[in-house]
Amino acid sequence: MVVAGDDALAHRLAAELRGVYGERVTLVVPPTQRSVRPPVVGRARASTLFDRMSAAMNRAAGNGEGPQGPPNRTAEPAGAERVLEATELTEAVLAEAGVERAAALALVHDDDETNIRAALTARRLNPRLRLVIRLYNRRLGQHIEELLDQASALAMAVTDGEGAGGGGSGGLGFDASTTVLSDADTAAPALAATAVAGTSKVVQTDGLMLRAVERPPPGPGEVADPGLCTLALLSATTNDPAGADGSESSGPQGPRLLPDERAVAAATGRGTVVLETVSYAASAPSAGRSVVPFGSLLSRRLRWSFAGLVGCVVGLAVASMVVTGEPPLGATYLTLLDLFAINNPAIGQPLGRQILQLLSGLVGLLLLPVLLAAVLEALGTFRSGSALRKPPRGLSGHVVLLGVGKIGTRVLARLRELQIPVVCVEADPEARGLALARRLRVPVVLGDVTQEGVLEAAKIHRAHALLALTSADTTNLEAALYARTVRPDLRVVLRLYDDDFATAVYRTLRAAHPQALTRSRSVSHLAAPAFAGAMMGRQILGAIPVERRVLLFAAIVVGGHPQLEGRTVGEAFRAGAWRVLALDTAASRGRRGGEAVSAVGGGGSERGGSGLVWDLPSTYVLRAEDRVVLAATRRGLAELLGRRRRESAGT
Repeated sequence: MVVAGDDALAHRLAAELRGVYGERVTLVVPPTQRSVRPPVVGRARASTLFDRMSAAMNRAAGNGEGPQGPPNRTAEPAGAERVLEATELTEAVLAEAGVERAAALALVHDDDETNIRAALTARRLNPRLRLVIRLYNRRLGQHIEELLDQASALAMAVTDGEGAGGGGSGGLGFDASTTVLSDADTAAPALAATAVAGTSKVVQTDGLMLRAVERPPPGPGEVADPGLCTLALLSATTNDPAGADGSESSGPQGPRLLPDERAVAAATGRGTVVLETVSYAASAPSAGRSVVPFGSLLSRRLRWSFAGLVGCVVGLAVASMVVTGEPPLGATYLTLLDLFAINNPAIGQPLGRQILQLLSGLVGLLLLPVLLAAVLEALGTFRSGSALRKPPRGLSGHVVLLGVGKIGTRVLARLRELQIPVVCVEADPEARGLALARRLRVPVVLGDVTQEGVLEAAKIHRAHALLALTSADTTNLEAALYARTVRPDLRVVLRLYDDDFATAVYRTLRAAHPQALTRSRSVSHLAAPAFAGAMMGRQILGAIPVERRVLLFAAIVVGGHPQLEGRTVGEAFRAGAWRVLALDTAASRGRRGGEAVSAVGGGGSERGGSGLVWDLPSTYVLRAEDRVVLAATRRGLAELLGRRRRESAGT
């Protein structure tokens, strides 16, 4: 495996492939990586230290966690990691990294153009190479996938005709697929879900939506609803302010992923994570021209002014009707003429008529500035439809989103899809997420969050949660600490670069504020499992964090996997490793003419119109042609589908 990148995701991905899947990894990083920011795990300078770290990584991998980065070594024995330093990913650099013989290449630079250029070169060097590309632009990513897959198919058609064996070894086959992923898209659902009470951790793809709901322990005499299945038992130390929630411990007090029915029944006083399916039908805000509500054209004070003037006109019309004896319509007409100063002077008229004319003229003078203010305010409102909005005065219960860069923009879109009120805080007036905020009419406060008064302008004292997602750890931490001084019980979610630092911050804030929910998240920690899974050649639907561990959801074909093929759904389930959740009847129907659907019978239910049958009977026999959706731990997925079967069977 070859991993090329310039930030923490590259190191995290290399550690994931090496520690969890047991792959040989070559890591390509820029030369400045050493002096600017070392890998999170530090520098290993001796083979004994490297061996100890690899062993610790393998032990931690079974708990869903592992060290963050690779050792800084340029050559290691077989099975170890190589680190190459290169300013640019040229053809020579990729050749030196072994792309021509590699099974997969991950391009995870922060710059889209760098990744695309390297992908085109790598595809030419090795048409059979599996490519995983990190791109922020999703539309461009779809076109790149199609282009590279087409180029691979044409090149392999030529080489296959000549009897070439091609690159890639170790039993991967010749899966030359191209997968485009975004760390922002991978992490956004988890970050948004963490910040909002009542929402859930969600995995969504091609009409499929899975929701993992955390449920408290059932009370005496209560029976917990298992949903589709129980994904995890939460840590038994969640009520301990300095407990092990989120730790890497796999002891009896820590979280248990994919427990069996006996473990769920025996667990007392522990919350659960239950899987549900939802049909998300809420429409996202229109991306077209914003519609300005009529009520927002005029301010409340101006509307009251108009109401007072209308009352005066009505009173004058009634008085004119009494004094002059005119009918109601005629009296109102005369009053309006006097009001707009286009009536003849009431010379020779009764005194009452003359007084009413003077009062009408006075009201007309008062009407002029009110009309002018209404016009100016309406023009300003229409102009603000394409400008940034300010937080309304009475806003409360909202989420304050700090930073609308790559990650913040995706989280903002996710929160608005869930119809959650948001106020954005951004220091850069040219930030990429401001265009989305303007289109969705989300209030924005422009200013440095470290300056006094910025968070107050975002109504932090009445907010429900703070999402600190800037690229600076110190800024996020400072904003969280200041927000806690304003409101100690505020729900806080921090994006931190270093996962070890995130763990330390989480535990400290939880101990200092035991009554408030605090979560610290590393984007590389949330995104690396999906990237690693794609490099191993699986269709990873998504990842759901459970405390500080991760569950992966994958769609695979049963054929070629003896742990699944020919077994019933009940026999294929392995506690703590993997569990079959659904059968893709659309894929099975195309392969077997509907035999899979009839075999399921009435025991399963098709939901969401996606062709997936849930609630599969435990007696259903999985056939080689079946395509199933399963939940698995990272170690379990590596054991089920990895190229090398792990010798350690205890996990």
